[in-house]
Amino acid sequence: MDAEQNKSKRAQGFWANTWKQFKKNKMALWSLRFVMFLVFIALIADFIANEKPIACKYQGEVYFPLMKSYAVGIGIGEWQDEFQNVTWKDLEYDWVVFPLVPYIPQNIDSWNSQSVGPFDDQEIKSERWRHWLGTDELGHDILSAMIHGVRIALLVGLVSMSIASLIGIILGALAGYFGDHRLKISRIRLFLNLIFLYFAIFYAFGARSYVLSDALSISFGTFLGSLSFSLLIFFGIMAIGNLLAIPLKKINWLAHRVSIPMDIIVSRLIEIMLSIPTLFLILAIVAIAKPSIFLVMAVIGLTSWTGIARFIRAELLRVRSLEYIEAANALGYSQFRIVMKHALPNALSSMLIAVAFGIAAAILIESTLSFLGIGVPAETLTWGSILSAARQTPEAWWLAIFPGLAIFVTVSVYNLLGEGLTDALDPRLRK
Repeated sequence: MDAEQNKSKRAQGFWANTWKQFKKNKMALWSLRFVMFLVFIALIADFIANEKPIACKYQGEVYFPLMKSYAVGIGIGEWQDEFQNVTWKDLEYDWVVFPLVPYIPQNIDSWNSQSVGPFDDQEIKSERWRHWLGTDELGHDILSAMIHGVRIALLVGLVSMSIASLIGIILGALAGYFGDHRLKISRIRLFLNLIFLYFAIFYAFGARSYVLSDALSISFGTFLGSLSFSLLIFFGIMAIGNLLAIPLKKINWLAHRVSIPMDIIVSRLIEIMLSIPTLFLILAIVAIAKPSIFLVMAVIGLTSWTGIARFIRAELLRVRSLEYIEAANALGYSQFRIVMKHALPNALSSMLIAVAFGIAAAILIESTLSFLGIGVPAETLTWGSILSAARQTPEAWWLAIFPGLAIFVTVSVYNLLGEGLTDALDPRLRK
């Protein structure tokens, strides 16, 4: 019990010292606050910019259309007859509370169906409907697109780096902890896993590629359901192969354990990924697939794991020779428990640096793809797609200034956050 308490105190002391060191970097601290502000904007974007009222009284009844839209969106509710195919701003309410920006990015303003600047005269029935950051050549409200673009930018960064972190942690841990000689597996288990891996990938993803593609075009929730079923097929097939290995291990030659050179395999895989221009690889993938923002997230994540894997590998190469790991081995703990409970937790702190820089890179890549008009559906307005619209109308300076500034500030903030974490986690800077 005392050992667990001491371990907890040491962990608390590490993070307390890290936070103390981090706060000394004022730029990094303000960057963290700005990121938290962006997260807040992303969470309540629908309540800041939306065509639907937050609350209203219509024909004697009180409604909450914005909240109702969530229920309709997930399929647990339906719109009332009086709200079917309506233009919300044209209804005659008894009273109404609209969001601060009464537009959504997809709306085309019938009054200003062309490019209008923030300071130009606008055809509006009241200042309530003014486009404070102007519109593009089709009449989309730029302020609404900028607010909802925060959610897309953060989602791209967080989702893609979650995928990259999962891959990087697994491969980095296998390479760093087991090296080339510590991971051993029976010949029959190795043979069957290689064979069943081919069938698992084919039946889980190859044969279901059209199903996954159609699900992605319907909604993200439908895609997650189809992906979960594919993963279930994958792990089910792999489990069958491992179960078949159990009776065959009674044969001595098949039961003989051989070493898997995980460090060489992962290191060569990292070198292969680094030798391929990431942006060109992403362009090639999204160019042949149906445009989807979630596909962009997945592709960025699948091509951005190398930095995290190298961080984890380097840390576990150091950690695996420490006394507490040797003590855990002497006590007979399983290798899985040692890696997950003792080795990895002490290596994850340095990974935060790679994640912070990775989020900045992911946002920049998504903006680049949107600017080029690749991978993102035309109806989805992002910071990059707004910036791209400035090419058709060079005189519309607001289409370049506002999204360009948002991309620059957001990427810079995450880079400053990464630098702050680098300094905070550097033991040479601690006093």
